[in-house]
Amino acid sequence: MPTPHNPPAAVRRGLRKLGADIHDARRRRKLTMAVVAQRAFTSRSTLQRVKAGDTNVSIGIYAGALQALGLLEGLGQIADISNDIVGQALASADLPKRVHLKRPTGSPHAG
Repeated sequence: MPTPHNPPAAVRRGLRKLGADIHDARRRRKLTMAVVAQRAFTSRSTLQRVKAGDTNVSIGIYAGALQALGLLEGLGQIADISNDIVGQALASADLPKRVHLKRPTGSPHAG
């Protein structure tokens, strides 16, 4: 039996927002839950759980719902380096202060 998963409040809020956004996108497109569930290869009850931001629904189901609505491309941009300000700052801080060129051994100018 899997260990119960109790993610932090920020994770729960993020998934509730994602679920609400998926729900709103479905309504804007005037698609029924049955149609989106079929396109996402899931059930209406699981789609209902997505709408609620259920943390026990796999990311694959969330991705399937996004694809069914034509929104999957945004998922690939979430952790993209161009959106990772902290990662960019850490990488920049780790750059060397100076760069030294290695001299070839046995240089013709030696001696």
